[in-house]
Amino acid sequence: MKIGVPREIKPQENRIGLTPESAKTLISNGHEVLIENNGGFEAGFDNEQYKKAGAKILDKAEDIFNDADIIVKVKEPLSNEVKMIKENQIIFTYLHLAAAKELTQGLINTKSICIAYETVTDKNGRLPLLAPMSAVAGRMSVQAGAHCLEKNQSGRGILLGGAPGGEPAEVVILGGGVVGENAAIIATGMRAKVYIVDKSEARLKQLSQIFGDKIIPQLSEKTDLEKLVSNCDLLVGGVLIPGAEAPKLITKNMIKKMKRGSVIVDVAIDQGGCVETSKPTTHAEPTYIVDDVVHYCVANMPGGVPRTSTIALNKATLPFLSKLAQFGYQKTLKEDENFLDGLNIYKGQVTYKAVADAFGLNYLKAKDILN
Repeated sequence: MKIGVPREIKPQENRIGLTPESAKTLISNGHEVLIENNGGFEAGFDNEQYKKAGAKILDKAEDIFNDADIIVKVKEPLSNEVKMIKENQIIFTYLHLAAAKELTQGLINTKSICIAYETVTDKNGRLPLLAPMSAVAGRMSVQAGAHCLEKNQSGRGILLGGAPGGEPAEVVILGGGVVGENAAIIATGMRAKVYIVDKSEARLKQLSQIFGDKIIPQLSEKTDLEKLVSNCDLLVGGVLIPGAEAPKLITKNMIKKMKRGSVIVDVAIDQGGCVETSKPTTHAEPTYIVDDVVHYCVANMPGGVPRTSTIALNKATLPFLSKLAQFGYQKTLKEDENFLDGLNIYKGQVTYKAVADAFGLNYLKAKDILN
């Protein structure tokens, strides 16, 4: 198969769908890899590295889309890219469709096969292709939050870990999944006072075993969330409902009661955000202020560390991409129900229920549509 990798065009998105090493693996298995000119440059991968791996360098994204059987990206296609997608072409990338009505309709109209990294599962129901970027975003969330707490960033002017004679900052992490656990790694490492809120008692016990007395676990149904949020200095939103829009757990009224200069980092912004006042921002202009609270809502946080992120993402995606290229989508998806969970749109039909429900669209089961 011909595997095409266009340069990412979302603002400040510097990752790329394939590393040279991944390209080399695919080429050794008999596939052709097409890379857009300088597509990996900002992630530290130059054209020569791809050429040495055996890939072909094409000048324009149009050439990639015209020639490839599979398009491999990192972020969702923007409108200019959607126009280039061909009927029956396979799109393999993060999509986050439940928070993107226009994109969903655009992809339906292309009659392509759209497989979303973030809804592929494993045998334990986890999300193996979302996990590496969730880990990166979780760790970055506390780094970003600590920076935003500085006075010159309109924050409270406090150090996350405090100092001799001073109290550490209070960090509240909503969600104890991959984002939450990785946020806690950094926050506890910086010696902040860390609360983790989750609805699963079993998961909180796991986190307590990992972190010991460095965290304060909070079962959501027994927690006064409004009080917890009003007292915190940094709030990290790491709530996830796979493939669906994030629930708005933090209301406008809660924001009004937060400390002046406190910070919210809404990692769930890709799925619409879990804070009522959240709206997507960019690495160029990452923050805005509502009711004296700094909001950091960058929709592609891992794009800020593109080399780390690209390598981590490829380690997860390459085995799936290799199967897809080797056996084709029909055989691969029919034989792997976990990979099939990634199928969001199939030739004009929505095949992921949470996406269909979000926009009142007709839903067809992926398993039925392939048979």
